[in-house]
Amino acid sequence: MNTLRIQLDAVQLKHSNIRSLQAKHVKSPAMRRSTQKTTTMVLSVDTTTDLKAAQRTTLNKSIKLADPIPEAGISRAVELMESGRLFRFDRDADTLDEVSRCEVDIANYAVGMNSCGSAIYLAMKAIGVQPGDKVLSNAFTFTAVPSAIVHAEAEPVYVDCEDNYILDLEDLERKIKSSGAKWLVVSHMRGKVSDMDAITELCAQHGVRFIEDCAHSLGVMWNGTHSGHHGEIACISAQSYKLLNSGEGGFALSDDDDLAAKLIMYTGAYEKLYKNHALRPADEVFERLKAEMIPPNYSMRMTNLTAAIIRPQIETIEYRVNRYNTRYEKVEALLNDLPHITVPKQLEQIRPVCDTIQFNLYDLTPEQVETFLQESAAHGVKLEIFGAAENARNFRNWTFSKVPEDCSKTEAIIGMAVDCRLPAAFDDEDFDVMCQVIKESMEVVTKAASA
Repeated sequence: MNTLRIQLDAVQLKHSNIRSLQAKHVKSPAMRRSTQKTTTMVLSVDTTTDLKAAQRTTLNKSIKLADPIPEAGISRAVELMESGRLFRFDRDADTLDEVSRCEVDIANYAVGMNSCGSAIYLAMKAIGVQPGDKVLSNAFTFTAVPSAIVHAEAEPVYVDCEDNYILDLEDLERKIKSSGAKWLVVSHMRGKVSDMDAITELCAQHGVRFIEDCAHSLGVMWNGTHSGHHGEIACISAQSYKLLNSGEGGFALSDDDDLAAKLIMYTGAYEKLYKNHALRPADEVFERLKAEMIPPNYSMRMTNLTAAIIRPQIETIEYRVNRYNTRYEKVEALLNDLPHITVPKQLEQIRPVCDTIQFNLYDLTPEQVETFLQESAAHGVKLEIFGAAENARNFRNWTFSKVPEDCSKTEAIIGMAVDCRLPAAFDDEDFDVMCQVIKESMEVVTKAASA
């Protein structure tokens, strides 16, 4: 169980060690420009589109745009670069380094790292995964998750997904029994959170310990509590296409003293540098663990520069979540009105964070799917199929370990599942254009089929 500490406007978190940020809603220049417009978003799609090439709609902005860095983060980063103090343990006495300040902003025991992949790897090491152990995880996730399992010298056991991209609990129980695995990494891919109460109960029944990959679920709520509170350790990301953008970065969160101390030392707090962490277990915990075995130093620390970029973004998380979700609802409704497209619903316990949208195609041949993607890309909306041959989320490409042959359900789902970002830097009318491009691209397919 971990404690994520982020200010929420409408929900008061109830958890053992929770604290709240004083959200200042510091906005980047792009965010300020956007909020000068009306907050009511009205999306419309032209239903009388002539598909002649000269009249086709084209989006002239990239859907790959990442969230901009707030001015406060840029200014602080420049200050640090001018001082040269980028190493997290380089500080004056009785002061906090930038990474410690960032960890304080995030959670009670948050350990800043160079990536979420590193956090998942060290989380497995901390809870006790040993070389050769079997570790259950999603067959639908990003390649960094099984890569972390292999990095820990363990053997991935892949679990099927449902058509809304969450874990298939029947397959999870089946593979717990058949594999004998005692470890699980639950990945909330694209912020789609599985039934965590049921997973917790299932793992308790079978003696399985688990951690959560929350790289995509920062800000997502499960029954009013932030995602990541079910597993022993939660791992969050600050990679560019996440709610926190520092290019690369991550955090491991835990409420457990021993796990937190191990994470701090594994990350690179050698000798007595653990004392430089503002939020940490008592010194006695570290010294007891060191007496048992001096832990390895994996040198996966976060830098002060990364932390400086992240900190002002934490203050605006809930503001941005509300803005993302308002836009998503309109786009979702428009896409669901199109033929051959359905946007899967998430579980009712979820308050989502919709910085991306995923939809499933149906009743189309592979050739028609390819035509749809090509038409959309040619007019500025480059959509991706999760199950595409080169996609790093397609388990067929995870040849660094044994590729599963018992995940046909997942293979069928991701073969028709489309991924699309909803960039914060877009104006409301940009989503009008994006949806129109998708509509016209599907019309090309359907008109060709009826010809």
